[in-house]
Amino acid sequence: MRQIRSGFVAFAFSSMMMGLTASASFAEEAKIATVDMQKALQSVEAGKAAKAKLEGEFNAKKKSLQTEEASLKKLTEEFKKQSLVLSDEARAKKQQEIQERIMKFQETTARSQQEIQQKEQDLTAPILGRLKGLIAETAKAKGYTVVLEKNDNNVLYSQEKDDLTADVIAAFNKKKG
Repeated sequence: MRQIRSGFVAFAFSSMMMGLTASASFAEEAKIATVDMQKALQSVEAGKAAKAKLEGEFNAKKKSLQTEEASLKKLTEEFKKQSLVLSDEARAKKQQEIQERIMKFQETTARSQQEIQQKEQDLTAPILGRLKGLIAETAKAKGYTVVLEKNDNNVLYSQEKDDLTADVIAAFNKKKG
């Protein structure tokens, strides 16, 4: 049993050493860059136009929803004041009407959020596709083997010289269509 265990430990150690050697070789050969996709998307002209269009639609929906929300609050307050003088049947009917309107408002709010998210995807997908193509072109031209998306969750540190974001934004804005 001891021989099996020591054999396994020797195998695991040699496998780990081979992995480290391969990793070291890769690190020596690899040239890694980063791109801040969110910054690029928000900085290119097409991204700015998409954002403006989304904000316009969002604000119109928001205004409509705020109007309905204010109306519901007023209706609820009136109901509270009147509930003492209403008959049980009239109170139940009025309460049911308010509940139905609240549910409809909640459904409209959820649907509006989904519509805005879908619109955002529809507007940004072609831009992101073009950005990815330009990232590949830029990385190849500069001799990078890997490009990572730069954000707080994935890339904890990178040198500024390896950040291709500005190059990609400039290339995107230069290429119309």
